[in-house]
Amino acid sequence: MSRTRSVFSCIECGGQSPKWSGQCPGCGAWNTLVESAVPDAPPRGGRFTGLSGESTVQPLTDVPIQGNARIGSGLAELDRVLGGGGMVAGSVALIGGDPGIGKSTLLLQALAVISRDAPVLYVTGEESAQQVALRAQRLGVQADAVRLLAENRVESIIAHARTEQPAVMVVDSIQTVYTEILQSAPGSVAQVRESAAQLVRHAKQAGSGLFLVGHVTKEGALAGPRVLEHMVDTVLYFEGDGASQFRMIRAIKNRFGAVNEIGVFLMTESGLREVGNPSAMFISRQADMIPGSVVLATQEGTRPLLVEVQALVDDSHSSNPRRVCVGLDQNRLAMLLAVLHRHAGIAMFDQDVFVNVVGGVRVLEPAADLAVLLASVSSMRGRPLGKDLVVFGEIGLAGEIRPVQRGQERIREAAKLGFRRAVLPAANMPRKPDSDMELIPVRRVEEALEAVIR
Repeated sequence: MSRTRSVFSCIECGGQSPKWSGQCPGCGAWNTLVESAVPDAPPRGGRFTGLSGESTVQPLTDVPIQGNARIGSGLAELDRVLGGGGMVAGSVALIGGDPGIGKSTLLLQALAVISRDAPVLYVTGEESAQQVALRAQRLGVQADAVRLLAENRVESIIAHARTEQPAVMVVDSIQTVYTEILQSAPGSVAQVRESAAQLVRHAKQAGSGLFLVGHVTKEGALAGPRVLEHMVDTVLYFEGDGASQFRMIRAIKNRFGAVNEIGVFLMTESGLREVGNPSAMFISRQADMIPGSVVLATQEGTRPLLVEVQALVDDSHSSNPRRVCVGLDQNRLAMLLAVLHRHAGIAMFDQDVFVNVVGGVRVLEPAADLAVLLASVSSMRGRPLGKDLVVFGEIGLAGEIRPVQRGQERIREAAKLGFRRAVLPAANMPRKPDSDMELIPVRRVEEALEAVIR
């Protein structure tokens, strides 16, 4: 037997150090080194030779391509996030999210559909086989062809996978499995890294799709070494407020599709149900016009999405007014208020400003700047913007309205839902509008306020 030794591994970058120190010598993070035991010369788990067999040097143009074969999950929203059409054969996807948000439910529903046409294998390391069967019964899915394995040891999982030869395999979760070549406990940095490496190597060699379920930390990041995200092809995050019935899955990394692509689901008693038209779900058509509310045309990956942005501006009774954002960047709100004061002469230094994106959506792109600013001024002055108005545009520090990508698609989405007016950057003004919407191009912050809030 090989002797074991102690090393200190960084939970951020996966780097190793022979002794503990307050700062990781690899990535510079503080207090991230944890002790783990590893053998002096761990046996290799095999080498990756590609899907075509033995490794050879060949021209890139001579590499045979299998037509980018994809395996459809039967869930259009999940297939969209994976790159369109489903999961690429031989790819590995890591999906994370808060406990109870629906990761296992989603994958069980997807496997039940895939099993109608291809063999699948569900490996559970957290629950017993009876618990998984009870969930399938509660969801009412036809899981007769789903093969189930309750196992934590990686070597045993790979051995069963070679026998079953599944087209898609799910490991729930990567933090619960372990490999015999390491002496550390399951969930440690070394175990997560080595176990994931063996599973990824098997998926590439066998050409089967692999879903790895990952835990998240208190901050919402995937637990384990950051190198885990570099080993997989796709990283998906399940988002959503526990009090809301909406669930969104977002692609943070995707080698076979667009990043920041989202899929929208509705949590019901019978599992997750797809939302084909999320724009109609996230906007509320109020009977009366309300100050401080505006509809934003945002872009999530390749999908245009309409969401409602609400702002509340009130007198502050403290020396430090509050700036609170839900679903947006709080630092960017402070910048927009400074631009508003400098270039439009509207001061909010004595006002509390609260901004919220309705429906639990998280907007990451700067195209929400104009909507946030108009909603704030509307709330401050008590003047509604109108129910038929949609807004998008990025604001620069000089007060200019900068163009955003896919402006024409945003306009089409708004016209499809019945909006009649749109405030947009002048550079996004189409040469030949294909709808009867009233387009209001603006170049400066002052122009936008004058055009909408009179």
